[in-house]
Amino acid sequence: MTVTALLAFALTSFLIAVVPGPTVTVIVANSLRAGTRAGLLNIAGTQAGLAPMVLIVAAGLETVVALMAEWFFIVKMLGAAYLVWLGIKLWRSGGEIGSGDVAPPKGGYFWQGVLVIWSNPKVLLLLGAIVPNFVDPAGSAFWQTLVLGGVFMLIATACDMGYALLAGRAGRLLTKGRVKLVERISGTLLIGGGLWMAALKRA
Repeated sequence: MTVTALLAFALTSFLIAVVPGPTVTVIVANSLRAGTRAGLLNIAGTQAGLAPMVLIVAAGLETVVALMAEWFFIVKMLGAAYLVWLGIKLWRSGGEIGSGDVAPPKGGYFWQGVLVIWSNPKVLLLLGAIVPNFVDPAGSAFWQTLVLGGVFMLIATACDMGYALLAGRAGRLLTKGRVKLVERISGTLLIGGGLWMAALKRA
């Protein structure tokens, strides 16, 4: 894995993680209602739930590369198409976030975070579609995926912490217009990145 590929993956991960999704909605809602600590506990839970997902993707991708090396480019093309689809979806989004109507957790904010991440199967699809674009089939797909998964987790943690801190201490900054602007910028860059990767695969 080259440094360029790692940096490109880090940028892609940031563009995806910075856009509010189901986990961010829960984090923001709890931070607005119960303070920053509640949001941070949610984040700890989501990352604890995300770790085994990375292992699942790593093991699965290793099998794909070992058994279907000649078809690996198809997996990568599907990943490029997924980035374009995700970008279009962001453009159509309305900037909604953290309405504050999330039910208080019964098992604690940490376990709520675990449940939220595992109740969202799109996370597995996300990792499975994007990671292959940055894996060199000549190397170990398993270990490369673990490294990329770790990078994604670090970036997602940083982005989620930003939302928790903003919501817990300055919730007024999270306006619909600002969230919508983030979605538009990220969506445009993801569409461009997906088309660029698809063009490289055909070259």
